[in-house]
Amino acid sequence: MTAPAAHRIRVGIDVGGTFTDAVAIDSATLEIVGRTKVPTSHHHEDGVAHGIVEALDRLLEETGRAAEDVAFLAHGTTQATNALLEGDVAPVGLLGIGTGPGAVPTRRLAGLARLELTPGKRLPLHYAHIADPDDPAAVRAAVEDVRGKGADVLVASEPFSVDAPEGEEAVLRTASAYGLPMTAAHEITSLYGLRKRTRTAVVNAAILPRMLATADLVDASIAAAGVTAPLMVMRCDGGVMALDEMRRRPLLTVLSGPAAGVAGALMQERVSEGVFLETGGTSTDISVIRRGKVAVRHATILGKASYMSALDVRTVGVGGGSMVRVASGAGRTVHAVGPRSAHIAGLPYACFATPAELADAKLATVSPRDGDPDDYVVLDAAGGRYAVTMTCAANALGRIPEDDFAACDPEAARLALSPLAEALGTDVAGAATRVLDAGVREVRATVDALIRDYRLDEDAVVLVGGGGGAAAVTPHVAAASGHTGRIAANAEVISPIGVALALVREQIERIIPGATQEQILGVRNDAEAAVVAQGAVPGEVEVEVTVDPQTNTVRAIATGATELRTQDRTHRADEAERLTAAAASLKSPESAVEVLAATPAHTVYGAERRRRFRRSLRPVRVLDADGVVRLHAADARVATTTVGQAPEVLSELVRQATAYGDGGVRAPALRLLLGSRIADLSGVLEAEPLLALARSELRSRAADEPVVAVVEVRA
Repeated sequence: MTAPAAHRIRVGIDVGGTFTDAVAIDSATLEIVGRTKVPTSHHHEDGVAHGIVEALDRLLEETGRAAEDVAFLAHGTTQATNALLEGDVAPVGLLGIGTGPGAVPTRRLAGLARLELTPGKRLPLHYAHIADPDDPAAVRAAVEDVRGKGADVLVASEPFSVDAPEGEEAVLRTASAYGLPMTAAHEITSLYGLRKRTRTAVVNAAILPRMLATADLVDASIAAAGVTAPLMVMRCDGGVMALDEMRRRPLLTVLSGPAAGVAGALMQERVSEGVFLETGGTSTDISVIRRGKVAVRHATILGKASYMSALDVRTVGVGGGSMVRVASGAGRTVHAVGPRSAHIAGLPYACFATPAELADAKLATVSPRDGDPDDYVVLDAAGGRYAVTMTCAANALGRIPEDDFAACDPEAARLALSPLAEALGTDVAGAATRVLDAGVREVRATVDALIRDYRLDEDAVVLVGGGGGAAAVTPHVAAASGHTGRIAANAEVISPIGVALALVREQIERIIPGATQEQILGVRNDAEAAVVAQGAVPGEVEVEVTVDPQTNTVRAIATGATELRTQDRTHRADEAERLTAAAASLKSPESAVEVLAATPAHTVYGAERRRRFRRSLRPVRVLDADGVVRLHAADARVATTTVGQAPEVLSELVRQATAYGDGGVRAPALRLLLGSRIADLSGVLEAEPLLALARSELRSRAADEPVVAVVEVRA
């Protein structure tokens, strides 16, 4: 018998290089009800699929749940990333299409065989040309040519196939008789650029057979276990996709490891404006959440630009296990931390030793690996040799809470830093501070650059740390930069939490010069239909549309849940708590903050910020029922209306807030509070398409339903 909805669980499984972590989250309260860890099964005959199923079985056993209690199941995997890093890919048969002058750029695609997978190992690609895609004999001859050279997967590519895909489709219809996995370049991306589009499709195809095999094994095993919830897979842009979609575009799982962590920060920690730092033992992945959305960009794959949108993540070689380095000679100083970690050196952390094991500790310096500098600090003590790390310094300063994954005996932490403090001519606190200062120097510079690059609201930015080494880095970065900082709850399993809570996501990009309202709406509707087809609940899908007039790119990003998220939380923030949170975010006294509007799901707060000799600003914050800031606006106008009256009201608001200048005419950034949703229309710069999108958001809603508009004039 199926458990009541309030007791069903969402399961997230994150396949790492060493361990596969799994968590079970109550669908209603979003509380963790179970977690488990198993070794990643790289060498099992079923590959990583075995570890995924083992983690699920153990999780259900430990939580006392049955397979039918699983409402949502998703996994993230590094398999595609590892395949490219290790050069473990399938030979690709590239079928270029074209005749006459149009065949010249297509034939040049044979040069993709020069793509380097690993030093000295190139992409195994075999090219054959087809002049007429409607000539079955010519197509068969080309397929047999590349098969004879070893191709295990096929890609068809033709210039301008995003507008006229018939040629690629015809080739694949004929080629299907050979039973090989295959794809058309226009199916991978709808953007122009023959070489980049084909390169993206070829890399996707190279990992296709291996990913298909894993998908089939996992799917069959999950079904055999009795789980009826559809299996989802983590994407590299922070969302999940259906297994069938992964079978078509496995490349979307590349770089999905960091995406799982930032998805956890977005969904569990409910960050709307900030920087997420996921710290392991050796490195820290740093990414951005802006206006409640993860920051993505076209990824670089095998050293070349691709058309795959992935999390914009910056990696710094400093983690919880990074070893301290000191300059030799008189007046020793801590000049760097890392990039070598205790794990790489094969040494235990000094702070996790017992005080007895640290007795008679003497400071020494070593080269962790052959060819490394010999300035890495170790302790030779009664219990053996230990590494002095960032985690040791953070514990010595009391920066790591007692219940944290990286917490240790405070006495051991002080003993671990004492020999270094003596060598530096300072006390333990001074030595620990110097270690952390040196360790977070590059991390802080990266955080500052991301805040600047994405123009984050400085008043609202929060730094959130995840990963097992979070407490060794994030608190010190926050203290040094003056930003608010915190460690995510259950930071060590933030990645599987992100997988469990992630929304179905799809992004559609098309280049449409002079796009009309109908064309923009068409891209929007295609994105919405794509996530609904993957299991998202119709009517609950949010679609963000961006129109870039410089590149003529129309982009629609749709997100939605696979079930209605009617959370039955035991505590909702009351009016006083929401006011306090809004005032803190606005950096204004509560007496200066007023409620500007409200819907059943959101409350809008504002304040006035006076400036000498310039117009006053009116910053706005939108808070949800939990008291979490969901929207920031540095200077905005807020209006309340109804669905029936909204078209006329919005038309006037947009007219009044449209900016005119040397850069042309720019419509305001518009966001609508509708029911439980915030419809973000800020990516459209022209008034008519903006209003058309607004009308599409209002359709099928009751005429008397309240609507709140938040309007920002663009600079």
